[in-house]
Amino acid sequence: MKNTIILFVTAITCALGLMSFTGNPGTSIVVWKSEVIDTGEIPQGTPKSIEFEFKNTGDKPIIITNAKASCGCTVADYPKEPIAPGKSAKITGTYNAAAKGPFTKTITVTTSENDTPKVLTLKGTVI
Repeated sequence: MKNTIILFVTAITCALGLMSFTGNPGTSIVVWKSEVIDTGEIPQGTPKSIEFEFKNTGDKPIIITNAKASCGCTVADYPKEPIAPGKSAKITGTYNAAAKGPFTKTITVTTSENDTPKVLTLKGTVI
């Protein structure tokens, strides 16, 4: 009897573990080329634009519903049209580079693909 219970609990645990890896059929998947971009040194007073490229590897179009910069010194621009399966697109973050010194800024991206936002990071040093 004890062996039967252990076998049953083991089988349920394995089944639940495998279910967590199966994903949702038909769900689009956004794959980012890079989630962190280091610009290196940039001159003060010269805005710097950084492009975050991504690809829709799913089988349905996705929509970028929002891309929000972490502060007023950074502006995020994103495609408003759906990105078809197999196609790539870019989100552009432009940092104003007004203050000298190192910086780290983020852009929080939400999509129709997932409720969990993706945080993209741009960093560098203004000289």
